[in-house]
Amino acid sequence: MPTTSFAQSNTLFNPDYNGDGFIGVDDILGALSFYDTVWDGSASSSWSCGDAITYNGVGYSTVQIGDQCWFAMNLRTTTYLNGDAIPQNLSDGDWSSTTSGAMAIYNNDLIAEMAFGVLYNWYAVDDARGLCPSGWHVPTDEEWTLMTTFLGGEAAAGDQMKTTHSWSNGGNGTNSSGFAGLPGGGRDPWNGGFNNVGNDGYWWSSSPNGADAWSRLLYYGGGSVYRYNGNSRFGFSVRCVRDAE
Repeated sequence: MPTTSFAQSNTLFNPDYNGDGFIGVDDILGALSFYDTVWDGSASSSWSCGDAITYNGVGYSTVQIGDQCWFAMNLRTTTYLNGDAIPQNLSDGDWSSTTSGAMAIYNNDLIAEMAFGVLYNWYAVDDARGLCPSGWHVPTDEEWTLMTTFLGGEAAAGDQMKTTHSWSNGGNGTNSSGFAGLPGGGRDPWNGGFNNVGNDGYWWSSSPNGADAWSRLLYYGGGSVYRYNGNSRFGFSVRCVRDAE
């Protein structure tokens, strides 16, 4: 993964803690202290969307988009909601053949995890033990569509969803929605390799489509968001959306 500047504004979680324009050990140490300063996920009548939460030791910012409340960062949990570990460190061959839930860090790089979150196959998304914290869930295909419709439709929403940094060849967005979509790349379902960091961001929905599942794609080369039918063994990012009240 090339050295990349991750200067990030208007977001609670900023990976560049020391402000030098790059991600390093000092930034990771800063992140550890951050986790102790945000809400721990317990019920609170004073919490509202836009406030931070923590889940399994990781801090997440949130954002209101229309009537929905979304994580404004990619999920990084290594366990299901019940505490069971999500299998990780699969070889390329095991990743491409498994039909069970699994997770991966892009190129097994801690810096990539800090910046872009974790990649999950769809079997982990579909697992009854749950990926998101209590009161939250992986959005359905319909919930993704509700969000992009609020942002003006697929042709207009992508630019509003992409961050103002980190996309290849100047393909940054405005992030006017606050979604803070990053180009975290993915893991291939056929050969288990990692690809497209900096170019593409992929996010699962919880909705199957035959043997595959629906997802959403942001691309450095345009301002649209794409509805994508993905093989269930792809490694994609995950966002959580709050349960309807």
